[in-house]
Amino acid sequence: MSRRQARELALQALFQLDFNQSENTEPGGQQAARLAVIDAAAAEMEGRLGSRDRQFVEELVNGTMDSLQEIDRLITAASRDWKLSRMAGVDRNITRMAVYELEFREEKVTPNIIINEAVELAKKYGTDDSGRFVNGILGAVMRK
Repeated sequence: MSRRQARELALQALFQLDFNQSENTEPGGQQAARLAVIDAAAAEMEGRLGSRDRQFVEELVNGTMDSLQEIDRLITAASRDWKLSRMAGVDRNITRMAVYELEFREEKVTPNIIINEAVELAKKYGTDDSGRFVNGILGAVMRK
């Protein structure tokens, strides 16, 4: 499995978590919800998700969700005239995941690679304008 496919699974999980926004306050409830959506996305891979890939997906989902307030603050500061709540769900979650990778992930990857991956996901899963939108937001985040 490629890193792009792992990012696709993470995007599916993040989108579902964002869409459902279940504020489970029980101890371990949020983590259980995250694992459940990752399991659901991984089930579609029919056994092609190796342990390293699974770890990467979990890191992207957990890291993005754990840093969500700061990520959303960075996106809001970078996006003129666009409230986070008005952004398309796919665009919002692709951007969140990319900002996590750019700003918070310990293992650093060349920013151009992360931005390119995010734009490709936006083109695949978003609207005709999603690629440009995500690229613009991520570019603005990088300049701050």
